[in-house]
Amino acid sequence: MIKELLNGKKAILFDLDGTLVDSMWMWGQIDIEFLGRFGYECPEDLQKTIEGMSFSETAVYFKDRFDLPMTLDEIKECWIDMSIEKYRHEVPLKDGALEFLKYCKANGIKTAIATSNGREIVDALIDSLQIGSFLQEIITACEVNAGKPEPDIYLEAARRLSVPASDCLVFEDIPAGILAGKRAGMTVIAVEDAWSGNQDDEIRSLSDGYIQSFYELL
Repeated sequence: MIKELLNGKKAILFDLDGTLVDSMWMWGQIDIEFLGRFGYECPEDLQKTIEGMSFSETAVYFKDRFDLPMTLDEIKECWIDMSIEKYRHEVPLKDGALEFLKYCKANGIKTAIATSNGREIVDALIDSLQIGSFLQEIITACEVNAGKPEPDIYLEAARRLSVPASDCLVFEDIPAGILAGKRAGMTVIAVEDAWSGNQDDEIRSLSDGYIQSFYELL
């Protein structure tokens, strides 16, 4: 049973977009709108290519691939401006996520977010959803040497929580994130997300378990 994967775990590490919150639809819209400003259509391979990259790594990729007449800081600032209001008003938690966060807190299980997103955006979302009291740490990929699928962000989360990697359980929604958790020596449960549905077979094969809702763990 999927609940058995929780046994003995001392820390729960959440990816954010598409895992803890339903937000991947928003980033697809932003990519289309942003590239449209420069006369580009959004390439079909874009989301798969940037999967797991940190916010800064993604900015570098966009600037190089599309020869954008902006600095990296200007690109990131533009994305923040385009996304932050949507995060504050249009992005909900995944089904059962709040109840699962409450369960972790009640049972003394440490929790952290390990995300490829930018810190300013993450802080706005956590404030909007009022979940800060359930989290011990927030780590962004810009704070470590390499983004997902490298294990750096999950190893850093475990270090900050003072929990061995083997005692950590990761929740992810995309192959790059699942690989990052597995390479860190952690158990990984995949969370269903419509945006990554075309990768469902790969996601299921890479992860240790698969859920459609966090209620399945309660």
